[in-house]
Amino acid sequence: MSDNPSQADGRQPTADSPIHTSGHDREVRLAKLAKLREAGVNPYAYKWDRTHTNAKAIAEFETLSGQGQSPAPGAPQSGTVPMPAPVPVFAVSVAGRLMSRREHGKTQFGHIQDETGRLQLYLRKDTLGEQAFANLSLLDLGDFVGARGEMFRTKTGEVTVNVKELVLLTKSLHPLPEKFHGLTDVETRYRQRYVDLVVNPESRQVLLARTKVTSLVRRFLSERGFVEVETPILQPIYGGAAARPFETFYNVLEQKMFMRISDELYLKRLIVGGLEKVFEIGKDFRNEGLDRTHNPEFTQMELYWAYADYNDVMALVEELFKFLATEVCGKTEIPFGDHVVDLGRPWQRMKFVETLAARIEADPLKLSMPMLAKVAARFNVEASEDVSRAKLLDKLFSELIQDHIIDPTFVMDHPKVTTPLAKSHRDNPELVERFEPVICGMELGNAFSELNDPAEQRQRFEEGVALNEEFATVDEDYCTALEFGMPPTGGLGLGIDRIAMLLTNSQTIRDVILFPQLRPTRDS
Repeated sequence: MSDNPSQADGRQPTADSPIHTSGHDREVRLAKLAKLREAGVNPYAYKWDRTHTNAKAIAEFETLSGQGQSPAPGAPQSGTVPMPAPVPVFAVSVAGRLMSRREHGKTQFGHIQDETGRLQLYLRKDTLGEQAFANLSLLDLGDFVGARGEMFRTKTGEVTVNVKELVLLTKSLHPLPEKFHGLTDVETRYRQRYVDLVVNPESRQVLLARTKVTSLVRRFLSERGFVEVETPILQPIYGGAAARPFETFYNVLEQKMFMRISDELYLKRLIVGGLEKVFEIGKDFRNEGLDRTHNPEFTQMELYWAYADYNDVMALVEELFKFLATEVCGKTEIPFGDHVVDLGRPWQRMKFVETLAARIEADPLKLSMPMLAKVAARFNVEASEDVSRAKLLDKLFSELIQDHIIDPTFVMDHPKVTTPLAKSHRDNPELVERFEPVICGMELGNAFSELNDPAEQRQRFEEGVALNEEFATVDEDYCTALEFGMPPTGGLGLGIDRIAMLLTNSQTIRDVILFPQLRPTRDS
């Protein structure tokens, strides 16, 4: 190998230094840690003055390199090939996790990785000094290092740092998974997300996209005059949805409290108070199952819009999803599983009762509970003996129809019994003005023309309790708030996690949550 860094080839070997996963590796690393301390090296630095991220260092050098290829001043402009001007010296201070290293006698190559990507390092004994070069043997893949030096391009074209100083910033005591296999065990990826993010770039990109979704939703609504607010997570009465809550106890108040299952009733109190466009993005909690689209702790956006109805909210949802697809994916046609859906086209409208009636060949609103149970049995839809009418109707629709919806669709005008907080349909009092956005069988949210008649709201609450509906409650303070007057209002709740699933083509909600809830391991 040439001692001239510009002639260094920087070629990748067939494999990086091996990464083992045995318990012995930690002991080896601990021994190296002790030797570093004996040599006077602090293995856990306080800070590092970084001038460039890896991506920025490469981009700026590429710009300088392009400038360096221009003809030198005074060079012939015609008749001969101009000589390229030398690339200006470009010094950088970079940092990252050491991801590869290979030795070539008195020189070494390696790669560091930061949040923006990887950058190659070139290390020479005569540049670093004998002791510093010897200390390289005490470094391991996964260690954090800082490097100062000058940028150049190897003869194979890779932008590289000719390192003048290399400093250990943090010693890693566990090896990373082997490069060519990565962290492939699904459970381990979720339980050790910190490792998954290091070695699986695709996971990192999905989770960064999910973060971007939240920021974009916030921007979209703020630009349209919605005000972001915060409402209580601990509530004396849970409400806004039919779900089992998590319970806790407020010691000072000597009162049982619930973690919110929805933000709805508090946000609508703000509409009563005169705030006309409000939204909240926050955590909700439902003490229920774990599956492909459910996590007990999830992120939801809820908005309430005075003087609007569910038709206005439908138009807003269409606009929002088109905006998100364009910003996140660069286009409105996006893949999800085996399908491609277009979020730029008008969504389909599907009537809940009409569609279900056509499927079961009977009007579901006119069927008694025993007859509905027979329908469920005929279509192999499992239903417990104590299931409520509302839940059975919802289950029939979900399994017989919703699961087979592919294109963006608003399922609308649900039976009144299913939705105690929605306004009665203006054309059919047996229905409510409600819609659910559904894509590829996945429900992404819920929306209403909000019920603002206090007498009817109280009656609906009380009917649910009298029918022994699961989780039915009467929120007296909310009923009182409605008595002060709430203007006509359109409301919407969207699951941020499920939107992220859709836009990143992720088939499980755990892929888009940094730390999803998991079942305990046997050793726990």
